[in-house]
Amino acid sequence: MENPVIDLQGLTKCYGPLRAVDNLNLAIGKGEIFGLLGPNGAGKTTAILMMLGLTEPTSGKAMVCGMNATTNPIPVKRKVGYMPDSVGFYDNMSAIENLVYTGKLNGIQATEANKRATELMNAIGLGDAMHKKTSVFSRGMKQRLGLAEVLIKRPEVIILDEPTLGIDPAGVREFLALIRQLSCEQGLTVLLSSHHLHQVQQVCDRFGIFAAGKMQLEGNLETLSKNLFAEDPYSVNIILRNQFPEPWEHAAELLSIHGARKLDIHENVATIACSSDITPDIVRFFVTKGLDVTGVHQKEFGLDEIYQKYFDNN
Repeated sequence: MENPVIDLQGLTKCYGPLRAVDNLNLAIGKGEIFGLLGPNGAGKTTAILMMLGLTEPTSGKAMVCGMNATTNPIPVKRKVGYMPDSVGFYDNMSAIENLVYTGKLNGIQATEANKRATELMNAIGLGDAMHKKTSVFSRGMKQRLGLAEVLIKRPEVIILDEPTLGIDPAGVREFLALIRQLSCEQGLTVLLSSHHLHQVQQVCDRFGIFAAGKMQLEGNLETLSKNLFAEDPYSVNIILRNQFPEPWEHAAELLSIHGARKLDIHENVATIACSSDITPDIVRFFVTKGLDVTGVHQKEFGLDEIYQKYFDNN
């Protein structure tokens, strides 16, 4: 990748004999949303702290916006917004007062800070609540306000560590849609760390499975699926009007079709695992046998299946 915004090279962090992050190499381009996935304790937060210059690597380096985060932490912090899994505000201040205060701490003049804060409150959908004290805000509202707090200094990169923790499903959808919108409109580069796979799949361009301090797999959905389901990357469900007889006399003949590898039948649904996309051949086979096909569904492997498959294999 040419001129990545985040470029981690052999990044390693040891605490005594424990290698919390082990030789991490990762490049993220401008405007990309990257999902860093892994169980709790995998080392995701430690890697993020090194990107922010908040802890020094044992070896390797973290380059962010062309700068070394260890030797130039202050310039990096000016260009990077970080939102931890739990955000806090001054409860005796209103939402907009909290934002303006954060703006001033980042060296923004009062008039400009007020202008940006008002724009952001409207952008995150809290315009009607900007003068309410944050003590009455729900968890979802606080997460939105936390995002505005990250954005007020107009960063080039935002790093979100478990940003949807504790938010209801509707709030999660709205929050992730907001992330996607901001990334598209402002060209923001986003690193999203989470173990909520379905949520990450909705918004990210690429993903990395991070476990035991190492990047185990990296790529988009298609790449990860092909890596983990190399033998049977395609799966087709055929739904019939009536239930299959037991035993089904045409099972062996179906599996003789080139590319068909495995057949599972449950009531009126046949699932065929395939080494290539032979869906038309399978449908023709069922029709020629005089069976009433009422549905055909080609399964796409999502992050849940990919994640589970990886840990099943390891």
